[in-house]
Amino acid sequence: MTDNFDGSKTFTKVDGKRVATPMFLVMIAIASTDLLFALDSIPATFGVTQEPFLVFAANAFALLGLRALYFLLKGFLAKLIYLSLGLSVILMFIGLKLIMTYLHEVWYEVPKISIVASLSIIGLILVVSTVASLMKSKRDPSAVAHAGRITGSKEEE
Repeated sequence: MTDNFDGSKTFTKVDGKRVATPMFLVMIAIASTDLLFALDSIPATFGVTQEPFLVFAANAFALLGLRALYFLLKGFLAKLIYLSLGLSVILMFIGLKLIMTYLHEVWYEVPKISIVASLSIIGLILVVSTVASLMKSKRDPSAVAHAGRITGSKEEE
């Protein structure tokens, strides 16, 4: 392994030998992170269903589609100003749903949120944040999304 980068190449030739560059380690780190995040979502998937085949299939397809989804969203990210806000609301809802599912098992009086209701709420949040973002982008073309920012205003810079 060489200590120097060679552009974006993962392997290069040094003294006639093919050696790995630090970019190779970067690629391994990214792939490992993808795998760890996919494995991390398994308990959350069991919160939705108890069928092991569905959990396995969902995570397999998530691994296959994760990279393609990243490049798809990368093009839209500058226009989706309120995406961070929408995703944080979705994560809070999922956390609330998991807590309520547990409490429903302990105390039957606690209502259980159905799968159809969950998907409807998540879809509605995504649609509202997308439409609001596109409307804001049309009104203020200089507004851009930044990672972690929940609004597109310039005052936060």
